[in-house]
Amino acid sequence: MIVVSDTSAITNLIQIDHLWLLREVYQNIIIPQAVYDELVSDTKNKVIIESLSWIKIKEVKENDITRNLKEVLDPGESEAITLALKLDADFIIIDEKKGRKIAEDYGLRKIGLVGILVESKRKGLIKEVRNLLEQLIEKANFFVSEKLYKDVLFQLNEL
Repeated sequence: MIVVSDTSAITNLIQIDHLWLLREVYQNIIIPQAVYDELVSDTKNKVIIESLSWIKIKEVKENDITRNLKEVLDPGESEAITLALKLDADFIIIDEKKGRKIAEDYGLRKIGLVGILVESKRKGLIKEVRNLLEQLIEKANFFVSEKLYKDVLFQLNEL
């Protein structure tokens, strides 16, 4: 399975000490150089990311798609979408609304952090999503709409 990730899911999972979920759900994650650069701008993240063999970094050669994307998205999102297209990825992990819409427009299958938590529970890796969502909101200033929050917890019988 080929999974490309943007920055946000990785940084948010680091903040709640649950980055290991990505490895358990997807085995390997591929990130473009721009995402790596964003991640390692924080020294703590650099130590963590560089110690993990299951996060692979790929250089993205700039092309028309990347240049166009960089006009509306940050470099990490732009390169993640470009890389996912180039690799014909099974999934792109992306949370930002505009980036998700553009990934969808390109026909990419996307998943966000909330979806990763749901998948983690379905695989029996975590007992509940609610606690982790609360930690993300409090520790990482993660935004999740009230509707999505309630819908997900309802689906998982956690309301």
